[in-house]
Amino acid sequence: MVSPVKNRKAGESRDWSQLIKTDGVKGSVYSDPDIFEEELEKIWYKTWVYVGHESEVPNNNDFVMKSIGPEPIIMTRGRDGEVHLLLNRCSHRGNKVCMKEKGNARTFTCPYHAWTFATDGKLIGQAFPDGFQSKEKSELGLGKVPRVASYGGFVFGSFAKEGPSLEEHLGGAKETIDRLLKNSPCGEIEVTAGFLKHKVRGNWKLLLENETDGYHPGFVHASVFQAMDSRINELYSDKSISVSRVYDQGHTEIDLRPEFRKRNEELSWFGTTPERVPDYTAQMKAAYGDEEARKIMIDGVPHVMIFPNLFIAEIQIFVIQALSSEECVQHVTALQFKGCPDINKRLRQQTMGSVGPAGFLLADDSEMYERTHSGLKAQLPEFTYTGRGDHRERRDENGFIIGDSTDDTCSRGIWKHYRSLMEAE
Repeated sequence: MVSPVKNRKAGESRDWSQLIKTDGVKGSVYSDPDIFEEELEKIWYKTWVYVGHESEVPNNNDFVMKSIGPEPIIMTRGRDGEVHLLLNRCSHRGNKVCMKEKGNARTFTCPYHAWTFATDGKLIGQAFPDGFQSKEKSELGLGKVPRVASYGGFVFGSFAKEGPSLEEHLGGAKETIDRLLKNSPCGEIEVTAGFLKHKVRGNWKLLLENETDGYHPGFVHASVFQAMDSRINELYSDKSISVSRVYDQGHTEIDLRPEFRKRNEELSWFGTTPERVPDYTAQMKAAYGDEEARKIMIDGVPHVMIFPNLFIAEIQIFVIQALSSEECVQHVTALQFKGCPDINKRLRQQTMGSVGPAGFLLADDSEMYERTHSGLKAQLPEFTYTGRGDHRERRDENGFIIGDSTDDTCSRGIWKHYRSLMEAE
């Protein structure tokens, strides 16, 4: 893909050691438009990026509009049953060929000159075809994301024609997806509840850091927890035995299982009890046996950020879309376990209550993103400080760095990986 980096001399490289330290980041890294353009080249258009879920296109010829950063993507299931990621740009004169958010269509026809494409991107028709003889149709299909792969139904795309496999990219965080799927009696989740979209006047990296920041919930969301008489605050206090974890490739997690295991209560992670979702509980016991089902329902769904844009947050799935250095969109949907209507209804209701139009949690966070983005433009101090807990970092049984749940461990891990990507040629 053509590099989008502008306003830089050929061969000139940025000195990232002057921008990113082990315990802080220069404020301009969040707001410099040239840095954002470089991020597109080295992160969004080079690494694996989450695009959508296979369940969003269950049938042949289904399609749904997605994105990789600011790039519009049509995710389709072709006639061959394979998932394709197509660029929404007619190969003739550049008009968009798809304007609907989702649907089922055998073809996409450009409204400008009526070129027609199959759902796998192949050009199958041109108006007044006698005028075209110099190029084969096979050369004029829709642009396609070169590499597409999925894990556990989660579909990722990479504009890089070569590079690490998706499983290599996921690394240790692959286990968190496995852990998520175990909470479904059939081992599958669905993304079928529809998306809420929240536009934020803030840089996408603020969201990336916040999703596994265990220091803020007790303060930013204090009023919500009090009103709901919630026990969530126990998970993010200075007394919590939960841990923050950094996986390879910049993935991070707040591992809440130690606290849930201390409680020893099934479905405490969801704030409910087995009696309130009897069908789901029975399905889990039938699938895994009483003892294993109990363990799974105590541990619950992970709280993990898959770099750079997929956040699995217990009851919800968030997708970060970077639009510019100043703006991004949060796409959020309720997690749904395949074939589990009783718990799925409650998952949808809680999602609407927390991040819906009248919800509190996402409104709290969005306010913090915008205030922080504005504040970081002040000249002094030049750097943020992310040194909390660096003296008590240690390694878990698998060799991954962990800290207390309120430490800046995850933020430090994100920035270390980010810098490695930005320094790469």
